[in-house]
Amino acid sequence: MYPYAPVTGRGADEAVPTTPPAGDYANSCVGREQAFLYGSQRYGTPGRLMRLEYAIDMRYGVLHDVAAKVFAGEPVDVTMGHVNVLWQGDANEQALRLFAHCTTPSSPINVSGPDVVSVRSLAQEFGKRFGKHPVITGKEAPTAWLIDTAAAQRLFGPPRVPLATMLDWQADWIARGLPDLGKPTHFETRDGKY
Repeated sequence: MYPYAPVTGRGADEAVPTTPPAGDYANSCVGREQAFLYGSQRYGTPGRLMRLEYAIDMRYGVLHDVAAKVFAGEPVDVTMGHVNVLWQGDANEQALRLFAHCTTPSSPINVSGPDVVSVRSLAQEFGKRFGKHPVITGKEAPTAWLIDTAAAQRLFGPPRVPLATMLDWQADWIARGLPDLGKPTHFETRDGKY
């Protein structure tokens, strides 16, 4: 929903205007948000517009995509070289806790992990856990789709599940050959066309 942000910063905060984004998915998110905002303004309905980025489940997500490629010896494209990630359980918890922080009219809040994480470093960490050398392709762009979650951190504190734990869980899941959803995130795509 946001424009690309420099990877040297914290990402786009809620004050950054959503731009006509690339791709159908991002456009549908902007349209959905506008519909909820309109309803909130017209009928005085309180709410929050949760802008979630890269929630992680062992069967799906950026960590799954990177870990599966490293484990299989497939190349990891680092062109979209930085991401925010958050354990799905933490995302669910924050979504429920937002009911106590609704506004009229509805207002946006970014939900994801607090850190800008290098995809290259994720591949290297999975390589260590698997005893493999990751195959890296591409060159990191100076910008990425990143969000600043400072407002959510002020409300809820840091996520309960840190990145290192998510990496351990994901590596174990992949190494044991446990099932996935068969739906890659396409996080490495920069044009919004999935």
